[in-house]
Amino acid sequence: LFADLRGFTALSEDRLPYDVVFVLNRYFTAMGTAVEQAGGRIDKFTGDGVMALFGIERGVAVGSRNALEAARRMAQSLDELNRSLKHDLPEPLRIGIGLHSGPVIVGEMGYGRATSLTAIGDAVNTASRLEAMTKEFDAQLIVSAPLADHAGVDLSAFAHHQIDLRGRSQPLEVHVLASALDLPASSAAPAPEPTPEPAGAPATD
Repeated sequence: LFADLRGFTALSEDRLPYDVVFVLNRYFTAMGTAVEQAGGRIDKFTGDGVMALFGIERGVAVGSRNALEAARRMAQSLDELNRSLKHDLPEPLRIGIGLHSGPVIVGEMGYGRATSLTAIGDAVNTASRLEAMTKEFDAQLIVSAPLADHAGVDLSAFAHHQIDLRGRSQPLEVHVLASALDLPASSAAPAPEPTPEPAGAPATD
């Protein structure tokens, strides 16, 4: 899962640094809580972006369902955050989310104190590109068809497209949702992922 705030740089141009940090920390807390409650693991926060992993220990089917649930909860949490900040921001915060599943390499990577568990691979790059494409589709969420299939969730009611992504030889089918709140709610809150061993393992992005 990749998520990114839309237009936050312009939104923060006329604000004091303290205010920008305050808003970002409220946003990161809301998004991180939503991911963890859905059974995911925050990989990193970069600027105003979020990367999260699912299915590291429980496999692609559970991971894919949890990723969809995380997207729904993130949209819900963002709406709640916007309501609480409506007197502090000139316009509501907006987010773009990209979801994709596939095999990746998972392990402890980095140097010194900057070492952490993370994932690399084509599925990571694809999820990131889907998040970026939410701008082109003016949508909050783009879900790859492979992830929807793995999750066993029918998204045929939503717009679908065949898209070409740099680095991929075949087009990728995706589902485009104006709002992640339109996703069906899960029947129960997923259990969080256990802390994995640092050895390589399949995961879902």
